[in-house]
Amino acid sequence: MTRVETKERNRRALLDAAFQVVSRDGHRARLDEIAEQAGLTTGAVYSLFGSKGGLVAALVTDYLRPHYEEIEQAIRAEMDLLEVVEAFARYYRRSCDAAAAISALSLQITLLDMALHDPELGSQIAASVQTQESHLIALFTGRSHNGKAVTSHQAQRLVTALRALFVGLTQGVTLGLAPGADEQYFADTARALVSNATLIDQDVDAPA
Repeated sequence: MTRVETKERNRRALLDAAFQVVSRDGHRARLDEIAEQAGLTTGAVYSLFGSKGGLVAALVTDYLRPHYEEIEQAIRAEMDLLEVVEAFARYYRRSCDAAAAISALSLQITLLDMALHDPELGSQIAASVQTQESHLIALFTGRSHNGKAVTSHQAQRLVTALRALFVGLTQGVTLGLAPGADEQYFADTARALVSNATLIDQDVDAPA
């Protein structure tokens, strides 16, 4: 095994271990336990990620990236904004039925707890989320909506709103608090949000 392959193997082992330990222990997660579970030392954590915060931020990126990649693959160039948002909504709802849905919810709640206990770590977590969401912003930007092309600023505002909507709905479905919230409900709710002119039509240059 080459040095590069060894580094990637160690990185993967630490991320997998971090997912398990962080999901369980939150801000009390210990680096030595993560390293031990990965079959490595804490020195490997610092060498590969720089700090506990760096490891957690990388964990967020590692968790989110496949989801956004799958969304991108499902979007066609000719879709308008409402069609893209509906496809996104349906993907999000299907994720609620995945085998890892409970683990995903646990990780979400844990990361929020960690951010509340450590503002610096919270900033790193937020930066990781925003980096991944930039791909979604790019998917929305330029799409046709009400006869106009969506600007990057409008797309960013929309992504913020959709995140809040889908995170809340997903938690409700997973916890049994959203009866009847099937794919069509997710799609209809998202389309209604997008159709709100005060959300999508307002831009940085719009008059106050």
